[in-house]
Amino acid sequence: MHKKIKGTGVAIITPFQKNGSIDYKSLGNLLEHIIVNKVDFVVALGTTSEAPTLTHQEKDHIMDFVKETVDGRVPIVMGMGGNNTQAVVGAINDTDFDDISAILSVAPYYNKPNQRGLYQHFSAIAKACPVDVILYNVPGRTSSNISSEITLKLAGNHNNIIAVKEASGNFNQIMDILHKRPENFSVLSGDDALTYPMMALSADGVISVVANAYPASFSAMVRLMLKNKYDEALEVHNSLLDIIDQLFIDGNPAGVKAALTIMGVCKNYLRLPLVPVEKEVYSSLKKLIENYETPL
Repeated sequence: MHKKIKGTGVAIITPFQKNGSIDYKSLGNLLEHIIVNKVDFVVALGTTSEAPTLTHQEKDHIMDFVKETVDGRVPIVMGMGGNNTQAVVGAINDTDFDDISAILSVAPYYNKPNQRGLYQHFSAIAKACPVDVILYNVPGRTSSNISSEITLKLAGNHNNIIAVKEASGNFNQIMDILHKRPENFSVLSGDDALTYPMMALSADGVISVVANAYPASFSAMVRLMLKNKYDEALEVHNSLLDIIDQLFIDGNPAGVKAALTIMGVCKNYLRLPLVPVEKEVYSSLKKLIENYETPL
């Protein structure tokens, strides 16, 4: 990519059949749905894709399918992270990066490295990676927070670390990064509900879950924010808040898969240990979706 990344990226789901196999027809429908509705880039094999439950072979097939279907219409970002630095570097060395603009690399989870360890981990990834790197800070899932100091140090010392997906919810930390970041370093929201306030503080966009279901509305809101049209963007933000709340109340991607099932895009199947949302949540989502009216 080697340029500032901005706008709306979509962390796409992986649709499954009832027997647990990948539903490529629905995946194709989803990709067309989001590209036609003007998202800026696609993120495959992120958290929302249920990547930990996919085999290496399935991941390879998914990436081949995504590349073929997207066909250069928008940039593709590939999720590639882990808590074993050597294994991540090995995976990078074994990956065909044709048609891949960047990787999204989540902070190591479970083994809880300190800040020095986080710096060394991402430095090793940046040195090995032939494409750009987006850091992914999501302490609620990893139990390790990439501090603003380490994010800024990585951004300053590695030209191919071009952005951070910030899902810490810590606005002091986010504002520190926004204030001190290098000129071409992007800050992307990792939380749909916080995209509006983060962009009001000068963040550059989002890697979104809700945009699987509402790519037109959500990407329009982001474009309005990039043009400093805050009042118009706020209307869209407010129109989606209840839906966003229901999408996450019983876990991700269970909520967005339920929404996409209601919309007829895919079937409501997940791989264990994830399960579909409760009936009450499904009913609430269905009512919200049926009654949704975009303010645009």
